[in-house]
Amino acid sequence: MRLLFAGTPDVAVPALEALVASEHEVAAVITQPDARGKRGKQLHASPVKVAAQAHGLTVLDPADARDPEFIAQVAALEADAAAVVAYGQILRPALLDATAHGWVNLHFSILPAWRGAAPVQRSLMAGDEITGATTFLLDRGMDTGPVIGTMTERIRPTDTAGDLLDRLAVAGAPFLLQSIEALVAGAAVPAAQPEDGVSHAAKLTRDDAYVVWDLPSHVVDRQIRGCTPAPGAWTTLPDGSVAKLGPVTPVEGATGTPGHVYEEDGRVLVATGSTPVALSTIAPAGKKPMDAAAWWRGARLGDAAILGEA
Repeated sequence: MRLLFAGTPDVAVPALEALVASEHEVAAVITQPDARGKRGKQLHASPVKVAAQAHGLTVLDPADARDPEFIAQVAALEADAAAVVAYGQILRPALLDATAHGWVNLHFSILPAWRGAAPVQRSLMAGDEITGATTFLLDRGMDTGPVIGTMTERIRPTDTAGDLLDRLAVAGAPFLLQSIEALVAGAAVPAAQPEDGVSHAAKLTRDDAYVVWDLPSHVVDRQIRGCTPAPGAWTTLPDGSVAKLGPVTPVEGATGTPGHVYEEDGRVLVATGSTPVALSTIAPAGKKPMDAAAWWRGARLGDAAILGEA
């Protein structure tokens, strides 16, 4: 087969590598344009572009995938199908029609649950026990196209969004290739998604990552893991400054004023709306993450310190 690949972040790289290692030809790789980092003015290529260039593949990085010249360029490649993983732009019908068998998207949820930009994060924060990935044909909607196949993955109690995304990206890579092969061979017949069970996974904002200590400890735990590594769960310290938090562990014990931070038996605990949670790491503004116990010894906040009040 003659294939295209569209993707941008690190989680898309395993799928590209699977296509390159297969017997099929990767005619071109489509990715987002080089972007500026958080600091400085230097432009950085996407992880997918870096991987594609390492294999000597043709890279297309249009600023706007609706550009008629870009669409014509893709159509001229005469690809059998395209694989898509977290590309980052909406593909219009004219582009979707530019391959013989369509564009197969690997989405990290069991559709129709968690349609949208942050399915893994929202699934963790909602307390799901099972998630997975779905391959489907792109259409005009947001993750609404007919399904080719699904795979499942159990969510582990300590999974962060980063852990789970990495695992799904690796497991999903051969699954995506198999789905495309089955589609082109006529062995797979895409089926419409059910109308029941639809949920939406909006992109996480900074507000989503602000820890609300009044909530039960298991909810705080899920929120922080869902926001790790990005956008990064955060709270305010008693002086009003911001600190980012690593994953926490709910522990047994009496509750106090939500947000009350204290040391007990060598652990740094924070009271919630139910039982306390133990901090693992904390990164005060302008500093790298450090062990919570080391931070506590240096911070010298006293017995009445409250997080999240400022």
